[in-house]
Amino acid sequence: MAEHKRIGILTSGGDCAGLNAVIRAVVHRAVGTYNWEVWGIYRATQGLMQRPPQATRLEPKQVDAALTLAGTILGTTNKGNPFAFPMSDGTVRDRSSEIAEGYHQLGLDALIGIGGDGSLAILRKLAEVGGINLVGIPKTIDNDVGITERSIGFDTAVNIATEALDRLQFTAASHDRVMILEVMGRDAGHIAISAGIAGGADIILIPEIPYTLERICQQIQQRKQQGNNYSVAIVSEAVRTESGEVVQNMLSFGECRYGGIGHYLADRISALSGAETRVTVLGHTQRGGTPSPLDRLTASAFGVAAVDLIADKDYDKMVTWQNRQVVSVPILDAIGQYKAVDSQGTLVKTARGLGICLGD
Repeated sequence: MAEHKRIGILTSGGDCAGLNAVIRAVVHRAVGTYNWEVWGIYRATQGLMQRPPQATRLEPKQVDAALTLAGTILGTTNKGNPFAFPMSDGTVRDRSSEIAEGYHQLGLDALIGIGGDGSLAILRKLAEVGGINLVGIPKTIDNDVGITERSIGFDTAVNIATEALDRLQFTAASHDRVMILEVMGRDAGHIAISAGIAGGADIILIPEIPYTLERICQQIQQRKQQGNNYSVAIVSEAVRTESGEVVQNMLSFGECRYGGIGHYLADRISALSGAETRVTVLGHTQRGGTPSPLDRLTASAFGVAAVDLIADKDYDKMVTWQNRQVVSVPILDAIGQYKAVDSQGTLVKTARGLGICLGD
């Protein structure tokens, strides 16, 4: 009989499609195979700060319906670094010990943390100082976590962006317009390059490749000369102005976020080319919706593998997808390697081969 364990699971950082599929896989593997207890922790590490800790025991029947749900049934947050947690009086406090205490109050033997590179870096530091046995699972629609070929949520985000391009093609052609689709991508252009190729974009702009407005307008003019009086462009939100300035929006609560590069480009393309230009900002739509089959598959494989790592007491590891299989790597190695779009890689070569303008 395998040793009985009580394990916790939390989702941290921005939400995305496929998180609930991970939770479901973890519960089925842990309960069905090992007869362990699984405790879902609410709102990431903030649930461990509460007293008593905010968590619920999860059973297979309870999570089965979550397979096709977007978001996370446990809730999440991307605010409040526990090592410098903002307090109501304007000060910051190190609350890492409270999180470790919450973990131990729940009697957990291990914790599965689902997050991007930032969340996993914080969780790993918490594990080090708090005696937490941690296993990580990568999720981010940006697909920029190092080492792994796939992160949960990316495929669904690409599907949504591709569908948006499919729809914009008809409106662009009907009105002889330049249609610009601005998509997410905090620092990397993986969504833009993948969806741009799949959705037949004429122009793809990503932060990894510098562009000039002259080259973009040249592409629009060339298409007109070929009898195409419209163009469709996709741009990652992290793309900067031609002079290298970051384009950001000030939110109502005082925080700045990427956003606005689509409108910046539209104004200048219209002025330089005379083309009627419209912008669609896809925004958080990319995070929602029913997870794609590939995201569900990846999530399920990651969830099962994470539980097996705990069974082997192989902690401080992150599961990854490499060469058609799940492989575990040290979390430090994964978060220490940022994965931007390779400007000489297959997708960029494919885009160029299709005659897509990358702005350079």
